[in-house]
Amino acid sequence: MRTEKNQIWIFNGEIDTEECAEGVRRKVLAYTDGLMCVENHFQAGAVGALHHHPHTQITYVVSGQFAFEIDGAKKIVGPGDSMLKKDAVPHGCVCLKEGILLDIFTPMREDFVQGMTEEKTGWLATNEPEEIRE
Repeated sequence: MRTEKNQIWIFNGEIDTEECAEGVRRKVLAYTDGLMCVENHFQAGAVGALHHHPHTQITYVVSGQFAFEIDGAKKIVGPGDSMLKKDAVPHGCVCLKEGILLDIFTPMREDFVQGMTEEKTGWLATNEPEEIRE
């Protein structure tokens, strides 16, 4: 099942996942025009390639460990950590230990609900993990 805009109740177990890159699966959860919640499942070694977009994004690490790069700064993050990525700021990650990231976007990501994957839009594709790691 796909989530609909302004849907009040979203039960995680009923939401379909979408493959967006090798080792990365996404679930679009609740969203309105102005706000969107997305759950991303990463396998160890999967890459969220360095990219930018016109949305402000907050990422919360639910589980796992990730090497993140945000606007040139590199850090290792784990459960309970969060990051702010303002619109147009380059960012990306490498999953070091299998885990889940919860992303909040404002405004919502139209491309996520139009059935386009990040691979198709070209801003999340496989890059070498060394580009993110120190």
